[in-house]
Amino acid sequence: MSKCLYCQRDNPPGKAECRHCGMPLPALADSAGERRQRRFLWFCIGLAVFCAVMVVWLPRSIA
Repeated sequence: MSKCLYCQRDNPPGKAECRHCGMPLPALADSAGERRQRRFLWFCIGLAVFCAVMVVWLPRSIA
């Protein structure tokens, strides 16, 4: 189900316009959650790589 950005009502998949208000529906609404999850995964990988580089690169305390 894709949600209309204007009236916030659910619409059946495959529709180009909202059946309630007639406004165009977002084309990629069904894959938005998948894209968000993939972006979050790459963020976590980048953060882990950054932390690993900082552990190696930063000087250690001798005292």
